[in-house]
Amino acid sequence: MARMLLVHGAAHGAWCWRDVIPALRALGHEAVAIDLPSHGADSAAPETVGFDDYTDAVLAALAETPSVLVGHSMGGYPISAAADRRPDLVQRLIYVCAYLPQPGKSLVDMLRQASSQPLTPVIAVSEDRKTMVFDPDRSPPLLYHDCPPGTAEYAVPRLSRQPMAPQLARPALDGGFADVPKSYVLCRNDRAIPPDHQAAMSAGLDPADVYPFDSGHSPFFADPDGLAQLLDRIARRG
Repeated sequence: MARMLLVHGAAHGAWCWRDVIPALRALGHEAVAIDLPSHGADSAAPETVGFDDYTDAVLAALAETPSVLVGHSMGGYPISAAADRRPDLVQRLIYVCAYLPQPGKSLVDMLRQASSQPLTPVIAVSEDRKTMVFDPDRSPPLLYHDCPPGTAEYAVPRLSRQPMAPQLARPALDGGFADVPKSYVLCRNDRAIPPDHQAAMSAGLDPADVYPFDSGHSPFFADPDGLAQLLDRIARRG
């Protein structure tokens, strides 16, 4: 069985994997979720956090143990950078409705390639342009629309300010990234990252490594057991 390191997306934290971790453990995997710097229980000031801080946090959590890296949404970027620096520790990269980076392009660059920008109206950027937040009233229909009752009430108070610097960084990814096996979980009902954009980002993968999943942008809440079973299936491929 695999060791799976779960990395959250923008403004979230390890808390979003709450229901997936026990489901993965029930399937025999070691499942670990982390808070990226300034998220969840991490105390770093968000305006001070850069992309390398994210990457360093993922590498530290690997703890020199070969693992499957799972990234949700924005989390696709730091897991890719970690694999680029230490491909020997990454058995597979799994992108869950995540940004699969192109070398030299930032997350913002990738976002702008999408045919629509559904999140733009629900994001507020700070005056100093160093952080952003999700509108607590307008973002739940995009992020949690297909999740069980009470999900938004649980999640929204836990959303943190999101550092802008990691989203503007343009990692070269000229190390070991290209050679690490990759899989993509394409969430077909996603209202935050359009499914056609997910399809475009994953188009360079073998079609057998792209897994359509009937979920919105938060499959860890909408269908945690189904997501865990899919991650198990992917991990068993080796």
